[in-house]
Amino acid sequence: MLLNMIPSVDQCLSLMETYGMLENIKAHSMVVEKVASLLARGLRKAGEELALEAVTAGALMHDIAKTECLRTKEDHAQKGREICLDHRFHEIADIVAEHIVLAEFDADHAVREAEIVYYADKRVNHDVVVSLEERLKYLLDHYGRGKDSLKERIRKNFSLCRAVERKIFSRLPFQPEQVALLIDPAKKSKNAPLVIASEAKQSPI
Repeated sequence: MLLNMIPSVDQCLSLMETYGMLENIKAHSMVVEKVASLLARGLRKAGEELALEAVTAGALMHDIAKTECLRTKEDHAQKGREICLDHRFHEIADIVAEHIVLAEFDADHAVREAEIVYYADKRVNHDVVVSLEERLKYLLDHYGRGKDSLKERIRKNFSLCRAVERKIFSRLPFQPEQVALLIDPAKKSKNAPLVIASEAKQSPI
């Protein structure tokens, strides 16, 4: 019998410490979780069958291996999957594995938890909620490194992400541009940034 298939929030936070997650990566993960959970709750209300706990945990854990992989140059999505399996978190292992590139996508099928976390990650630049276009520009500038083949892979992935966005929001009563305000409505009256970026950035996300 498999136990501990979905970690609690406290377990996720504890593992962030265990794996030495950098503070800026932790801040990024927290905002990704807010976006993912907002979407998952809305989709559940719209009739989609989703495991909210898996979305929460998958979002918090999606970059669990990133700090280590900055040093080892390993694929942090696959390393993150291995970490999840090591801890018997089987229900979120594939969510973590797919947060950079989806293993499968069908616009006509039910929304999967992995699609939500994949999309939420693309909407958060460091710890700021941005549009897909802003996130794409950032990745091209910081990861393209003048390599046309890499830039083409990034663009292709964002083409898929736009399809995921259309799929998700065709089933929700709000639009992509409303996400930042919905996760932090108090900012509206203060005329301040919806999500405040950290001052120190130790690595690009």
